[in-house]
Amino acid sequence: MKEIIFEVLEDIDGGYTASALGFGIHTQGDTMDELKHMVRDAVDCYFDSDMDRPSIIRLHFVRDEVLAV
Repeated sequence: MKEIIFEVLEDIDGGYTASALGFGIHTQGDTMDELKHMVRDAVDCYFDSDMDRPSIIRLHFVRDEVLAV
């Protein structure tokens, strides 16, 4: 496997949540640096030494905006 993609959402109360597309990997962090650390840690925990681990972790940021009419 070459890469894994995480969908990143900004929480209303602050911080970020990230979920891997196609895998049961979910994590969160209060800051962007903490989120990046937690994503790497979650990938390390999910893929053991026998599994084909990704060489690239991509963060896809999703942002919703609501406009009042």
